[in-house]
Formats: sequence, C-alpha cells, structure tokens
Amino acid sequence: MNLNASIIDQRLNGVQGDIQDWAKDELNVTDPARLKPLAFVYLCVKTMLDLDAQEAFDCLTDGGGDFGVDAMQVTEEVDGEFVVTLFQAKYKVKLEADSNFPEDGINALVNAIRHIFDPSAELGAINERLRAKVEEARAMVRDGFIPRVRAIACNNGIKWNQQAQTAIDRAGFGDQVTWEYVNHDVLIGILQRPKQVDATLRLVGKANVEDMNFSRVCIGRMPVTEVAALMRTHGDRLLERNIRRYLGLHGNRVNEGIRTTLQSQQPSNFYFFNNGLTLVCNDFSYNALQNSDYQVRVENLQIVNGGQTCMTILKTAESMGALGKSLPADASVLVRLYKLPKDNDDIVLQITHATNSQNPVDLKDLRSNDEIQRQLEASIQQLGFNYRRKRIDGVSKPTDITAGAAAEALLAVWRHAPHQAKFLTREHFGKLYSVVFPDNVNGAQVVLAVLLYRIAENHRRRPVDADPLLVRYASCFVAMRMGQHLLKALGKRLDEIHHQCFEEARRLIDERGESYFRAAVGDVELALTDLYGQKEVAPLQLSATFRRGDLIQKLLALPVGNA
Repeated sequence: MNLNASIIDQRLNGVQGDIQDWAKDELNVTDPARLKPLAFVYLCVKTMLDLDAQEAFDCLTDGGGDFGVDAMQVTEEVDGEFVVTLFQAKYKVKLEADSNFPEDGINALVNAIRHIFDPSAELGAINERLRAKVEEARAMVRDGFIPRVRAIACNNGIKWNQQAQTAIDRAGFGDQVTWEYVNHDVLIGILQRPKQVDATLRLVGKANVEDMNFSRVCIGRMPVTEVAALMRTHGDRLLERNIRRYLGLHGNRVNEGIRTTLQSQQPSNFYFFNNGLTLVCNDFSYNALQNSDYQVRVENLQIVNGGQTCMTILKTAESMGALGKSLPADASVLVRLYKLPKDNDDIVLQITHATNSQNPVDLKDLRSNDEIQRQLEASIQQLGFNYRRKRIDGVSKPTDITAGAAAEALLAVWRHAPHQAKFLTREHFGKLYSVVFPDNVNGAQVVLAVLLYRIAENHRRRPVDADPLLVRYASCFVAMRMGQHLLKALGKRLDEIHHQCFEEARRLIDERGESYFRAAVGDVELALTDLYGQKEVAPLQLSATFRRGDLIQKLLALPVGNA
C-alpha cells in the first residue's frame, strides 16, 4: 500500500461527508461506490484551482453523458483570452498506486477538446450541467476570445504511458492546450502545510540596504540562474503568500515574453524588461564589509510578487536543459527584499496588493480588512448570519455568507448589473468594488440579496421539471428581477432597506421566494421574446445573451406584477 495514496483515501472519507448533500441534490449521486470517486474529483478541483467548497463543486460535471469530462471551469476573459480547465479522474479502490492513467481516458479528453471549442460541432447526448459550461465557452469563442486549455488527468496511481503520450502528441493541439498530471503525491505536496524557507540569496553587483520604520530593505540584482536554483530547491513553498497562481508558459503573453528574452541574443536586457521580484522575510543578514556581490542569509522567505517570473525562469531552465543548454549567465533580475515587523500580515497584504496591481488578481483576501468589510461583518452577525470576509477551509453553513457570494448577489440584485455579477468576478473587489460596496451598503441589504440569489442559483444547479432552459444561464438576471418583486411587496426603495425591516423582508422571502422566482423567470421569458421574437433560442445563443447587458433595460422596463 502506498502511504500517500492511503492518506488521500482517508481524507476522502471526510470529503464525502462534506459533499454528500450536494451530490444527492445536484448530481443524483447517493451510491457510496460513486460518491468516493466523485469526492476525489472534487478534491482535485478544489486543490488545483484553489476554490471555495461550493465553487469547486459547481465545476463538477460527472455523471451520464459527461463527454469524458468530470469537471470543467471557464474563467473570465483577460486580454482577449480565457482559460478552460478540464478534469478527468480515475480512482481505484486498491491503494497500490501502480496503475497508469488509462489511455482511453486521454483519448476521451482529446476528443472532448476537439468538440467543446468548435461551435459548429454537435455535442450529442451530454448532461445539461456540462452543456451549460460548454455553451459558455463556445459563446466566448464566438465573441472572438481565444481559449487556453488546461487538461488535467488525475488518478491515485502513476502517469499515463507512452501510448497515451503519443495520442496527445498526435492530437496536434500545440501550445494552446497544456497537459498536467495529478495524483496522491501531487495533492499531498500541495495540501501539506509549507515549512519555513530559510535560504541564501546570492546577489551580483552593488546593492542598497537601509533601515526604515522598524523595517529593513535590501535592493539588489540576482542572476536568473540563482532564481532557477532557488525555485528548484524550494518550489511552491516560496509562493504561499503570492496571490496569483502560475499561469504557465503557453498562452500567457507576459510569461512567453520572459522566456523569449531569456532565449534571445541579448539576455542581459532581461533586467530592464522585467518588473523584478518582491520578497518578504522575518530577518536577513549579510557581510556589510563587502562592497558588492552580497550573499544574503534570509529567514522565512516568501515571494509576494514575481511568482510568475520565478516559475517561468525555472520552466525555461528545464526546457533549455533538455536541449543541452543553460540559462544565460549575464541575465539578472531586480530584487526587493523587505524585513518586516513580526505582526506583519496587514503590511504584507498591502505590499502584495500594490505590487500585483499590474495584472488582474483575486483581491477578496486583500479587501478583507477594509473598514466596510469589518462593518458588514458586525452588522450581518447581528442579523443571525456569519460574514466570511476571509477565506477559510471547509463547507459553508446556511448561515455563512462569503464575501465573494455577497459581491455577486449585491451586483446582480441591487446594482442591476447581473452580467457583471456573473462574468466579471475578478473585478468585484477591484474596479467594481465601490459599486458593489458603496458607503451606504448595510448588512440587511447583503443578506436579503444573498437569500434571493441563492434561490435562483439553486434552480440553476438543480433545475426542476417546470424550469425552462434559460434557468441554467440566467440566474443573475432572475435574481435581479426577484429583488424588484421583493421591494414592491415591501413598498420600499433600496435605500429604505435596513435592519428595522429585515425580519419582514426575510419572512416574505421564506414565504414567497419561489413565487418571486417563477414571476422573475416569466419576466425574463417576456424580455427574451421582445429581443428575439417568437423563434426558439438555442443554448449557445442563450449563453451569449446573458453574458451581455442587452436584456437588462428591457427587463427593468417591464411592470412588476404581483407575485
């Protein structure tokens, strides 16, 4: 028995308990023999994509007609490109961990990639949960955005064999598709709490060290060969506090530019073309009697900006090494090393926020200490709910409201921007933050928006027979209209919603929530008819329609009936 495979198997026992209700309600999975492999898929998705519990489960598409895809995630568009991650998992009850990922599984993924991203290809009999995600990706392709695909094969054994690799090579997808392998060893490596990294940074040339505000700063220059060696030794442990995941060499323009410069005829220019690395630590020391070429000993080193650069340097070094080449000795990168006070979490977040602002990042954690988030936490607690402004592990309780869910609900229900709620999540805590969370927002508005949004989302995840096809695509639009029905029933404007009328509003949602939902769905159908006439709207067109704002004014212009 393989030890790591056994550890993951034991962990899955707890994971099954976490997801069993969702599995029953959303995927109709109750058989323990099916639940454990499903838990493995869920664990792989949650770990590899670093998602909250509900977000990870929403990616699962396992079941009849899954097209060889057990889970699928479609990201938002950035610079004309979007990333689609496909998972296929194979889990064996026996824990010897000596079986290859099957060749037919690789062939299924290859076939799925060929069909998913071709809007003219017939999908055949696939389940509606997967179809909704596929049509979302196809709608983005139709809009001219370029898909970048991650195909992740997961098992509790060993990697695919050479025949399967030949099938990947023969597919001819090139750089647009990257193939990754995940097993128990990979999962354990990610899930284990990282140990403190103590290292020596070998700088070249002059460096500047200065003490300021009970902190210490060292600014210098490090050869890329040293960066590669550092990453080779310590890897992801250096990136624990970096808020941006590695985007890969292929399909990311910045990372491709890093590689190109390193392999160019003038690698010494790399220093001028790169923004450099920002590092934090508990303490560092060096020989101050030297004039240059310092060796800096660092305690508890972390990279808070420049993780993309470091990983790309390492990957480039590996690819060049396979060709018998090495990184250029004269290529170097700017390094900013900060020794911070012991109670430094807030400072680290601020540094991370500021230094990562040149590219889109997930800012939820960075906004978690804002005054408005603290006020909402206190306000929502008084209403009997828990506002999770910081991410924590585990499955949410019905009384838990995450900051991400609150932002989506507020933007959809009260800000009348359902398309931005669904498809611009990366900006909810960035450019849209002041729109989502204005100074006058209060806990009652947040909770009521979330309760309405949950009803629409529950129908999206678990449609009943009476639900039309649009329910799979229009939950944010439906939630917006439900908010209008609630305000009419209360006889109030949004700015009149606060803790004093909260109990009445909650009672109305409990008693009439489904009626509001049905009325809102009918309103969306009327708006669609106004937009397209009586012709039937195909799933691909539905998905594309709800990505835009075409329907919003038509929907808002409809009179709000009695529900």
